[in-house]
Amino acid sequence: MTVALAHQADSAANHLALREAARQAFLRHTDLAVFHIVESLDLDVAEAYRSSLTDDIEASLAGLGARDVSWQLHLDVGDTDVAEKILELTDKVGAEVLVIGARRRSPVGKAILGSVAQTLILQANVPVIVVKPDA
Repeated sequence: MTVALAHQADSAANHLALREAARQAFLRHTDLAVFHIVESLDLDVAEAYRSSLTDDIEASLAGLGARDVSWQLHLDVGDTDVAEKILELTDKVGAEVLVIGARRRSPVGKAILGSVAQTLILQANVPVIVVKPDA
């Protein structure tokens, strides 16, 4: 089985989520599937973007002392529903757990924009570990 991580833009919540996902993969003696979903991606820059993400994740894992964790990047376009794409990928890789980072949002922001984290928590077919930065 695999540990899945919903990877976001560089943020404190994302860094903590990566740390927890790597820890879970290590403890479970399994690999890590890193899902990075973008709204759109120009084919001309897709490979450079993938390479940059890979380098960033490698550096973060090395900085966490988790360079021995086997992982794979799943870069995909979720043009309509990011949560739906993450749930689809979670099922596709046979993940046993999904790790997500959460950040504080106002009630109005949640009502207008919805919440990817809330959708993942409520609709995932596997346990969801939510990490958030202090404050």
